[in-house]
Amino acid sequence: MYLRQFSVAALVSVIASGVWYYRATPGHQADLISNSTAVNSPQSPLYIPPISPSVGHEFPNSLKVDDEESCVRELASAGPITKSAEVQSSQQHTMLTAEEATQKLRRLEKSYKVPRGRGVLRYDIVQLPSNNPIEDDHAEKLVETSHDLRLSNEAAKETSARETSDWMFWAIFDGHAGWTTSARLRQVLIPFVTREISGTYNITTKRGPVDTSQPTLPSPESIDSAIRQGFLRCDHEIVNESIIKAQKANTKSAAANLLGPALSGSCALLSFYDSRSNDFRVACTGDSRAVLGRQGPNGLWTAQPLSEDQTGGTPSEMARLRAEHPGEPNVVSHGRILGNLEPSRAFGDAHYKWSKDIQDMVKKNWFGRSSPALLKTPPYVTAEPVVTTTKIVPEKGDFVVLATDGLWEMLTNEEVVGLVGKWLEKNPVNLSSGSAAAGSTPTSWTPSFLGGGSGSKSGPIKIGTALPVTRPQDESGKGGQRDTIRQQQWNIRAGDERFVVEDNNAATHLVRNALGGRDRDMVCGLLTLSSPFSRRYRDDLTVEVIFFGQDFESSTPSIAKSKL
Repeated sequence: MYLRQFSVAALVSVIASGVWYYRATPGHQADLISNSTAVNSPQSPLYIPPISPSVGHEFPNSLKVDDEESCVRELASAGPITKSAEVQSSQQHTMLTAEEATQKLRRLEKSYKVPRGRGVLRYDIVQLPSNNPIEDDHAEKLVETSHDLRLSNEAAKETSARETSDWMFWAIFDGHAGWTTSARLRQVLIPFVTREISGTYNITTKRGPVDTSQPTLPSPESIDSAIRQGFLRCDHEIVNESIIKAQKANTKSAAANLLGPALSGSCALLSFYDSRSNDFRVACTGDSRAVLGRQGPNGLWTAQPLSEDQTGGTPSEMARLRAEHPGEPNVVSHGRILGNLEPSRAFGDAHYKWSKDIQDMVKKNWFGRSSPALLKTPPYVTAEPVVTTTKIVPEKGDFVVLATDGLWEMLTNEEVVGLVGKWLEKNPVNLSSGSAAAGSTPTSWTPSFLGGGSGSKSGPIKIGTALPVTRPQDESGKGGQRDTIRQQQWNIRAGDERFVVEDNNAATHLVRNALGGRDRDMVCGLLTLSSPFSRRYRDDLTVEVIFFGQDFESSTPSIAKSKL
């Protein structure tokens, strides 16, 4: 991580002296959902209805869970991992214009409306590469299930009144030392977790005598445990089973393919929403972060972190590592594992998990590097997540922001939540699922903060106007979360007047303001920098904003029931 301070003038002079930038070819998009299992036919056992045409995208992935092994079959058919790189089709020695900067910001943005009447209105996504190819990735899936109402009484199962619930998953992956681990997680992590969660319901229904008039549900603890098992089994496949497969193949080309996701690494932040209970679980492995925004009676939003950054500098992680590796004073050095790796939990990163014998074998037979000099008692890094559960209140208009650490290096939790709150003042109608009258506003959001309506103009936030968010009175304790180091690096002065509202996508809105907001020279300068030079000043960025609320639709779309 680089902490070099610079001014906008200095940045412009660097660009003018020869830093070039790239443009993607028309229509070029990253392969974000190439391995989806979407089912679009109304006759399918699992049917996801089209979303509002005003947004232009369908819910990208749906997953049918017939039994505990269905997800494993999906894993087996996932195919090779892929990633699209930026196309460097032109080189220039001039700074991006404001229009070109906006095009680059919006190139990988998408919005999805979810008119299912089950608590989720919409979610927005954007990615901004700094590495080429981008080392971040993401995945989303929706599972319609009747697990929550599976009765032991066969007659009850056949009743037409049997309800279903939605399981919705959103996940972001922050790769490091390459893109292969995050790309593999995009393919397989949600299926691994879904299989484990599904298994908890199957076990519950097979236990002893039960009250046949009531649904049989697993305990919250068993669901949390299932998520942790899904993470660990996924990492076991990446790190350990890959070695077995490479030994059987016994060729360098096969080893390169199989061991790629083990040798690079990735953090993972997975969220799981159950529409039956409104429980929102966040499973965090690494230093990506989830924050809940909830509006109070006074119209101000509060920022509630749903995860804790897990690095060698996090006090709780330092204590855990020192307890697990007694007698190794350098297990954490300068905030890094063995003095090198910053995340204390991650997928892959086999050099911190394999024994020295295995690493020597990999280096001798195929390729690789020497094991870390301080390696004594691996594994030092784990993929086991910390799982938290929060009750979502759709009628309050809650929203959740998921983002890789590149965003949190630039903005605080309160700034992020306040910026989304300010965005909602300008864009309330954008959350309508299509049937509401133009200009109407969800009752979930306090009217005093939505006065702009559909006629509100975007632009800079007026000087002296504060973001609509409650600020903590004591900011000394950050609960394991790091400072916004980029603000220090870029010499950015605090103050809400530096922000703007110019984008229809809430995630893009956050990224624009993270890069400078009102300061267009700063935004254009940071976006002009190309890989690998750009990595000194900004990280890869992946941001998702999930909006909850009561759907405008009077009824849920007709969906074929799937027997799980």
